[in-house]
Amino acid sequence: MEPAKNLASSNNPIDIVEDIFASKSFELERRNPNEVAVEIQGKWNNMLLFFAWEPNMQCMHLSCLMDIETKIEDRSKIFELLALVNEELWVGHFSYWTEQNVPVFKHSVLLNKNDDNFEQKISQIIDIAVKECERMYPIFKVVLTKGMDPKQALYPMMMETFGSA
Repeated sequence: MEPAKNLASSNNPIDIVEDIFASKSFELERRNPNEVAVEIQGKWNNMLLFFAWEPNMQCMHLSCLMDIETKIEDRSKIFELLALVNEELWVGHFSYWTEQNVPVFKHSVLLNKNDDNFEQKISQIIDIAVKECERMYPIFKVVLTKGMDPKQALYPMMMETFGSA
């Protein structure tokens, strides 16, 4: 088993991100030395993962765009939904990219050269981003395309279930 890669073993952590996806045979687009994008198939649709490395801050940023284009004019519903959804998150947050009219999950991680488990850490963040996008996709979909009230859309998610069927 190959040891986990750390930041000291790479001049650029985007190389490590690239290795994570290349090992799983995903197609990547290296936009520049500090950015990479990869499209993955999610449970509901494709998602675009975008990684950016900011060397001056020693910070890796991840954005996960959900392919849901809004059909509603009332932006207040979008921002109410974002506030309600973000209350449910422990890591990262959802935002709305107004230029493209799509919801996006964002998270940033501060790193240092002695970080021994960077590959594990970034894999964990990828898993969290994908799981949160898949969990929230149906909610964003009904609000952004059908105009459903955000509280009504979130209601099933807030119900606590007991037992098993």
